Amino acid sequence: MNIENAKSQMRKGMLEYCILLILNRAPSYATDIIRRLEEAQLIVVEGTLYPLLTRLKNDGMLCYEWKESLYGPPRKYYALTEQGRESLQALDEAWGALANTVNILRNAEKQDEQ
Repeated sequence: MNIENAKSQMRKGMLEYCILLILNRAPSYATDIIRRLEEAQLIVVEGTLYPLLTRLKNDGMLCYEWKESLYGPPRKYYALTEQGRESLQALDEAWGALANTVNILRNAEKQDEQ
């Protein structure tokens, strides 16, 4: 098994969920989203983030608004739509179920080792 590939696939699978979690707190621009992901120890580059934001917008989960910036050109702030909030709720439920399954299996393995 290629561990690095497996880890990469796991991160890619979680990225959409993590972005929705960030935007659920407050509208954000891409650089801020990247910073928050880095703070959570998930490293993402702009070349990965922008296509995903565009896809989420095209899927109706995000909208955006241009806002003036004190530090340069206007910034595009992304926010969740109602459909985005509904998708986040569904992903929350899926994550809870998946995390529960993984924890059951991990704990069973630990018990077997004893």
